[in-house]
Amino acid sequence: MGKLKLYGFNNLTKSLSFNIYDICYAKSARERQDYISYIDEQYNSARLTEILTNLTEMIGARVLNISGQDYDPQGASVTLLISDLSMIPARSKTRVAHLDKSHVTVHTYPEYHPETSLATFRVDIDVATCGQITPLSTLDYLIGSFDSDIITMDYRVRGFTRSVDGKKVFNDLKINSIQNFISDKTLEKYDAIDVNVYSANIFHTKMLLREIDLKNYLFNQNVEDLPPAKRQEIVDSLRKEMVEIFNGRNIY
Repeated sequence: MGKLKLYGFNNLTKSLSFNIYDICYAKSARERQDYISYIDEQYNSARLTEILTNLTEMIGARVLNISGQDYDPQGASVTLLISDLSMIPARSKTRVAHLDKSHVTVHTYPEYHPETSLATFRVDIDVATCGQITPLSTLDYLIGSFDSDIITMDYRVRGFTRSVDGKKVFNDLKINSIQNFISDKTLEKYDAIDVNVYSANIFHTKMLLREIDLKNYLFNQNVEDLPPAKRQEIVDSLRKEMVEIFNGRNIY
């Protein structure tokens, strides 16, 4: 797809909010705490910084500054200030400014619910870019970087720029669904629905994992050690939790 010919600087702002939930079954309080500790170690600020740095490279931007923080008892946050290009005046060899309104942030929220024997790990990633770059091309990478049971994504374009003939351009990307930027291989694993407001350039997609492979949800337990009835009970519990999170309300 050819690039849209614009007049002057592209001042559109693109925002992607990417949110995932990873759920685990941990029967005892010790198992739940061990799972939270494991997740906290796996996705500390150093690991999250690596993920966001790779994301920045993928969208063709440059990291200007990194700020990371781990929290007690758990959780982490990372913020990257990024630039997609430098503004260089004509006939000048001096780089005078950068687009410092672009940024990437991530926050993690490990938690557990003792009454249901379920532990949940939530990740929120926000990407805001100015100019021509868009973060949508990184969705497969983000989904693959985490064990994603439920995913919610919001993409919004604000402002306007102009084409060479002076016409206002409110969105420089042809899009009718966020799903267009996710591979078929990834989409096959999920049930996905859209809620879009095309007139406002607002796109929302949420995805729910179709199949539950129980061995991926047990922490310090083996599937073979559980009787069939117990296995089904755990699967039902996991599915109910996922359905409620996916729908954003208490159902059961």
